[in-house]
Amino acid sequence: MTAPVSRFQAFDLLATPVAVLQGQGRVRFVNAALEDALGLSRRTLFDTHMPDYFLDPQPLISALVGAQSNEFAALRYEAQMRRLHHEDPLPVHVIVAPSDQEGEVIVELLPVEQQTRQEREERLLDQAQANKELIRNLAHEIKNPLGGIRGSAQLLELELDNKELTEYTQVIIREADRLQTLVDRLLAPHRRPHVVGDVNIHEVCERVRTLILAEFPKGLKVVRDYDISIPEFRGDREQLIQAVLNIAHNASQALQERIAQGDGQITLKSRILRQVTFGKQRYRLALELHVIDNGPGVPDSIKDRIFYPLISGREGGSGLGLTLAQTFVQQHHGMIECDSEPGRTDFKILIPLP
Repeated sequence: MTAPVSRFQAFDLLATPVAVLQGQGRVRFVNAALEDALGLSRRTLFDTHMPDYFLDPQPLISALVGAQSNEFAALRYEAQMRRLHHEDPLPVHVIVAPSDQEGEVIVELLPVEQQTRQEREERLLDQAQANKELIRNLAHEIKNPLGGIRGSAQLLELELDNKELTEYTQVIIREADRLQTLVDRLLAPHRRPHVVGDVNIHEVCERVRTLILAEFPKGLKVVRDYDISIPEFRGDREQLIQAVLNIAHNASQALQERIAQGDGQITLKSRILRQVTFGKQRYRLALELHVIDNGPGVPDSIKDRIFYPLISGREGGSGLGLTLAQTFVQQHHGMIECDSEPGRTDFKILIPLP
């Protein structure tokens, strides 16, 4: 006999592992996320003693007694769980709360690594929003006086009798134009309309691959590792090309030494994720696109700030490429993450699929 699941089916939509217990911890229901976490089916877990899956079962036993006697609305504590085929236990943040049925308790088990990831994603989203507001405000503040500076330099040049002095006014004009170009790049994502159409992510990757190899025809290999089952989705093709190109171009710049040695490599890898949570939302399907290089890695000094505007790891870099890439991907309700160590840097683009 198995537990009636109709009351608990909604728990299967959650990314967080959840168990419904009765008595001293008998399992009445587990959701799909908990099956995945423990490596056991709900049929196997049904009617077993949940505390036995913890290295120290006593805290859960005590929490169940407290929940069933209504001593608290919810109890939280840290614990470690046993997993099938894993030597290392799974660290979890446990939340125990009574349900609306007498003697029934709901236990939520948030893996610590998942909690850390969610907190990092929230910081990235908040940071991106703050960056967007800062960039727009700063760009507008710079743009207005720039026109006056350039116009004044042009008028001054017309009044100069000594043509040798025009060298100085030309410096002012050229620098004003350079700053104007920078401001235009800062404002580009906010000015350009979002042109939505059907996007094949592998056509995007192939366009980026062609552009990168045209710039670096020798010493750089661009490897394809595509999941051809990924469906088309609605999006702005040009924005996505620019986002992936910015990341790949950054990678190729970081690979200069390896390209000179003839063994520079960038890998474009696409996969489908199922039942994934990012950006505070749960998605049935999502695109996972990796841009991986075998370069020296992101310097530790800027690793936590690489998506900030004007932060660059190389001499002469504008520090806008990754900021703009993150902006374009977020306009597709996605996000970019980075995992870097010497010899391997992996930029992961996540975008929800229909």
